Amino acid sequence: MRANSQPPFTPAQFERYGRHLLLEGFGAEGQRALLASRVLLVGVGGLGCPAAQYLVAAGVGTLGLVDPDRVERSNLQRQILYSESDVGRRKVEAARARLTALNPDVQIETHAVQLVPQNAHSLIQGYDVVVDGSDNFPTRYAVSDACVALAVPNVYGSVLRFAAQMSVFDAQRGPCYRCLYPSPPPPGSVPACGEAGVLGVLPGLVAAIQATEVVKLLTGIGESLVGRLLQYDALALQFSEFRLERDPDCHGCGAGAVQREQPEVAVRCAREADPTKGKTGGVVFTEKPPVEIQALGVPGEQFLLLDVRGPDEHAAAHIKGSLLIPLGELPRRAGELEAWKDKLVVVHCHHGGRSAKACEWLAAQGFSRVVNLQGGIHAWSLTVDPAVPTY
Repeated sequence: MRANSQPPFTPAQFERYGRHLLLEGFGAEGQRALLASRVLLVGVGGLGCPAAQYLVAAGVGTLGLVDPDRVERSNLQRQILYSESDVGRRKVEAARARLTALNPDVQIETHAVQLVPQNAHSLIQGYDVVVDGSDNFPTRYAVSDACVALAVPNVYGSVLRFAAQMSVFDAQRGPCYRCLYPSPPPPGSVPACGEAGVLGVLPGLVAAIQATEVVKLLTGIGESLVGRLLQYDALALQFSEFRLERDPDCHGCGAGAVQREQPEVAVRCAREADPTKGKTGGVVFTEKPPVEIQALGVPGEQFLLLDVRGPDEHAAAHIKGSLLIPLGELPRRAGELEAWKDKLVVVHCHHGGRSAKACEWLAAQGFSRVVNLQGGIHAWSLTVDPAVPTY
């Protein structure tokens, strides 16, 4: 990207990047392009950790890291930059230390913030490529909209359970993320990894493909995934590829698209992805944060606290006084809840996705006072009772 401004390779760089320098069609010119490049990585999690390692090892000049979170023990199953000693540290700081040790040539810029529509432009501006390693829809839409406005390629990946998908969105040459997914799905309709799980090794494969696409974009080699969606089924070890066409009516990149300034998108994404009134399938129920639920009184007396997680999860961590009925058993065991049909029922799971579905079902069955515990037992542990283990 800025190869002409690069100084000659040092002896250490000749040694470090020797295998790149030998590649026909890549060579010194490709390596100089990498060293002159600026890449922003959104999310230093399951995808971001291995993607960052490969990009730093390859010699990108500057790597920006955007992530507001701290390392949790549950991350260590797939977020391979971190170790047990990092639990509690900010991810961007732990990642910077490991990445700098891997390749001191690379400048690491850290942004310990959530990328949202209000700051997306300022974070992305000045970078050549964005790698979207986020795990939530509001961030993906904020990344996409800012990348379209700034004409920056967006290297996308997502994982869930045993499946994954990848693409490169570049509105200068093909579709954007909104061409594929015009708007976020209803809350609760697509579970997050914290609800559905993810095979720990799967993000590594996806991140390696994302890193490969970044290198291709920066050096101009090969054919990118622009206009193609690659899907991977880990259980069948099968890749599928689909052509993506740019939607001329896309409200993200189409001819009539409105380049929203961030506040409009922020309000819309917040409303669609994290409403105070939960809604799935047309049935409305109330959501309340843990501190408000705690103020209601003793579970099992003043209200019913229904846990719809699995038995193993309940055994590992549970709120005293809760009743365990896994989501899949709820229709069969609904009779156990009959006495609470006109009373307050608070439903929780790990993070709130499964409990939203349970709330929908209960409301449809005539339960008149159904509340979803916002953030699930994880939020309860963080804000109400730290004695309840997180996982």
